[in-house]
Amino acid sequence: MYTRVTMSMNDVWDVIVIGGGPAGMMAAAAAAAIGKQVLLLEKNPSLGKKLLITGGGRCNVTNNKPIVRDMLSQYKGDGKFLFSAFMQHGAHESIDWFERRGVSLTEENEGRLFPVTNTAKTINDTLVTELKATGVTIKNNFTVAKIQKEDGLFCVSSLRRDVVKGRSCVVAAGGTSRPETGSTGEGYAWLETLGHTIVPNNFALVPLKIKESFVSRLSGITLNPTTITVFSDGKKHSSQKGKLLFTHTGVTGPTILNLSQTVGELLGYSTVTLGINLLPQFDAGECKQHLQRLFTDDSNKKLKNILSSLIPSALVTVILEILEIDGETPGHSVSTNDRKRLREGLQSFPLTVRGLEGANKAVISAGGVTLEEIDFKTMESKVIPGLYIVGDMLNIDRPSGGYSLQLCWTTGFVAGTHAGTKSASFLAQ
Repeated sequence: MYTRVTMSMNDVWDVIVIGGGPAGMMAAAAAAAIGKQVLLLEKNPSLGKKLLITGGGRCNVTNNKPIVRDMLSQYKGDGKFLFSAFMQHGAHESIDWFERRGVSLTEENEGRLFPVTNTAKTINDTLVTELKATGVTIKNNFTVAKIQKEDGLFCVSSLRRDVVKGRSCVVAAGGTSRPETGSTGEGYAWLETLGHTIVPNNFALVPLKIKESFVSRLSGITLNPTTITVFSDGKKHSSQKGKLLFTHTGVTGPTILNLSQTVGELLGYSTVTLGINLLPQFDAGECKQHLQRLFTDDSNKKLKNILSSLIPSALVTVILEILEIDGETPGHSVSTNDRKRLREGLQSFPLTVRGLEGANKAVISAGGVTLEEIDFKTMESKVIPGLYIVGDMLNIDRPSGGYSLQLCWTTGFVAGTHAGTKSASFLAQ
């Protein structure tokens, strides 16, 4: 048990953490847990504003991939940078960290782990409780204006010209996604001023806007599972199987979010369309046989009613309009040509992408500090000793499914632990 010493805002802190999101709270708790005096600065009136809306308010804590190499394969080429950090604190350690604090997790599709309470507030409350238990000092409504290093100390100034000083500093200010939560990207400017290279930001994991006006009539319909194929100028580019949700302006869902960055790149030089397989359980031959059986068994039913046994009625109406086929036609009277067109439409329902939703709908933002400038054994800057950079501040591409929050838990924990050690070596000098 460490003895806590009451400190004023004018004292020199062992560790200053900027940003009260998941990475910042984890970093502050980790540093304080080894007995360091930690000051956590947050621009909002309370902590975890963005965390509370993750996963639709349910919070996809991590993904159940305890084997580090399996987890890192999801981060594409950036995974090679993360090995050392994840060996110190990966998915297994994160699960254990929350479970030891009374949070039970439940696994859903594709390894996604959520709190059994089904609310992000459980995760946020657990982190806040840990901060209090470890003695972290929290300063809300502190909007950082700049970071300077003077005489070996980090001087963090607010817009109100308040200044706090620390021996180590962890920057966890977030990217530029969901700016209404405080993630407005000013952290990149501080780091660039200190000499870091910033990869230009673009938004990743966002819903897609669809050109066809009929999507507004489909809003709220979920397809799970489905197969989504991306076409660039009519040529197949890629395909993924998963969940899709229609919105008033387009489509979203885990699979759509994971495809959004690729779609955004393709939109820069081509027309992008999606082919949605509404019957992914059948291959082409099986689909033909199944439809034939339905038309035979329900030969006196209206076509629209036959199809409604397969897909939502609202989708039936739209498909029949697109194909210009009369839904009142009895099953026995549907022509061979119309049956073929129906089969093709059901297995590749066409949508034209007109763009990506903006920052206000982004789950994460791509871009940030170039990875070559970070020591991933400690998360310390190679440019400014004693400065640690974590979470969305890093230019790391990751899919949805718990991987973004796991990046926060990992980099935050590693940075907090080593920042505390760094401050101890500073005092010994």
